[in-house]
Amino acid sequence: MPETRTWQVRWQSAQRSARVVARRAGRCARTAARGAQRAAHVTSDAAQQAWQAAPRHTRQTWQLTALSAATGLSVAVVAVAAAGPWDSGQRTAERAAAVPAPTTGGEQHDDGRAPGPAPSAPAVLTALGGPARGAVGRGAAPVPTGAGLADALAPLLADPALGPLRTASVVDVANGRQVFGAKQDEAATPASTVKLATAVAALSRLGADHRIDTGVVLAGKDRIVLVGGGDPTLTARAPGAGAGDRPASLADLADATARALKQRGRTTVGLDYDASAYTGPVEHPIGPNENIAPVTALMTDEARLDDSDHGTAPRSTDPAGDAARTFAGLLKERGITVKGEPGAARAPKAPERIAVVHSLPLSDLVERMLTYSDNDIAEALARQTALAAHRPASFDGAAAAVRDALAAQHLPLAGAVFADGSGLDRDDKVSANLLSHLLLAAAAPNQPDLRPIVTGLPVAAFTGTLSGRYVGDTAGAGTVRAKTGTLTGVNTLAGTVVDADGRLLAFAFMTTGTTDPQAAQKALDRMASTVANCGCR
Repeated sequence: MPETRTWQVRWQSAQRSARVVARRAGRCARTAARGAQRAAHVTSDAAQQAWQAAPRHTRQTWQLTALSAATGLSVAVVAVAAAGPWDSGQRTAERAAAVPAPTTGGEQHDDGRAPGPAPSAPAVLTALGGPARGAVGRGAAPVPTGAGLADALAPLLADPALGPLRTASVVDVANGRQVFGAKQDEAATPASTVKLATAVAALSRLGADHRIDTGVVLAGKDRIVLVGGGDPTLTARAPGAGAGDRPASLADLADATARALKQRGRTTVGLDYDASAYTGPVEHPIGPNENIAPVTALMTDEARLDDSDHGTAPRSTDPAGDAARTFAGLLKERGITVKGEPGAARAPKAPERIAVVHSLPLSDLVERMLTYSDNDIAEALARQTALAAHRPASFDGAAAAVRDALAAQHLPLAGAVFADGSGLDRDDKVSANLLSHLLLAAAAPNQPDLRPIVTGLPVAAFTGTLSGRYVGDTAGAGTVRAKTGTLTGVNTLAGTVVDADGRLLAFAFMTTGTTDPQAAQKALDRMASTVANCGCR
């Protein structure tokens, strides 16, 4: 079966990656990694047989548990190789889990240190083979008690590094019940954890396979219009190395356009561009900022003026015009003369489309948005949600569409305010209860379209915005998967973790009024690690 073969290939590839990482980790880490690899070889046949026999929804649950339970560098590579951005929904970013990523999305998470030695591996091997301690079925591991979690977490919530507002929610994924709460219904500024809401809204309205089109249409005998659909990942750069699907390419669109024009006997045209799919102000309320480009339906490479592909960067003030001018140059290279300068215009109401390129699936875009806290993708997905709901694709229209989509999921929205899709706006407000329930929905077996939210979460000490955190923390590193949120005075963390008994939990910790962001982050990280290290019964 193709799925089985894919699983086997990933298993073998991950084992090779683990051996490479182990050689770099030092003698102590090599010893631990060799033990993990031997254990992986012993259990691989059983795991593969169980994988083949299991129904699809059970395989998805096993993948989720395995991803969340990764507790060692070598085995973390095994666990997360099955899911990722830019490879048909498979987590290619996590295949190099030992390499810390640069600071991204305007959030100061990466301290520049390399990940520490690999901790031990039994938990993830148990998860790959089935539930812990010989139990059978989803949620068979012991449930932590509210009193047990309160004993573990309440003292950590009193850490002076946290601000005056401290809220928390921990939910059991198998039964959907909250097992710990502290002011969990009080709305607070979420910063980038609001991207979880954006992701749930977009995936539930559009589906994981949805793609965003960028096209070229005829507008008269000798004129064409480049029409943006809102894909912020459309690229004007040469293809990068590596296998897997790539973002839509402006060069590919130029190839198709030149062929279509030549087939019609046209080698000289005028060029306009249409970015009218989005309405309202293009500038985010925070103003010009290296964390986000003007929000427009036509741009290339997130309007970056350097060669970066995530994180902060200088941005163009005219992304749509720049994209059109680049497109004109690409057409010229292909034998098509473009008369004059491209101008902004509306495409005809019933145009003939002569060329089109498609973005990667929404599943990939969501994963990348969450892994790197990508603000440009977040705002684009909020507007795509508005378009799907037949609302204006503006900040206001997107906010209303996101709220409507979450309401349709029966999520707890008391006090929630969605001022943007990225979390850069301080007017955003959500509760810890909402964040934990967004993750609960993403992990639900009956909502596979939401699964990219879980697979897109950064892995503690290894990937994305968590690559520089949890270093040296043997309980949390490789085990905690969480979305970060940081603004001045605001620190949040929301994700999933498998506790010491093998129970999958979703959590959200929020604090406002902090004065030392690094100390606040460490305090939140300790809380997540405590849940990972706790049976709490």
